[in-house]
Amino acid sequence: MFTWIAENIATILICFVLILIVAAIIFNMVRNKKKGKSSCGGGCQGCPMSGSCHKH
Repeated sequence: MFTWIAENIATILICFVLILIVAAIIFNMVRNKKKGKSSCGGGCQGCPMSGSCHKH
């Protein structure tokens, strides 16, 4: 078991870092959604989906 971990430590660390990055991105998206910020990055003028993005 320990030899397997020692042989694959680089892969394990890279996977762990990638999981942390994805979790941070998801957390940031959820936090922005709760604040009412748009995830598309553009303005809402003229957007056909503006009614479904921001319900007032």
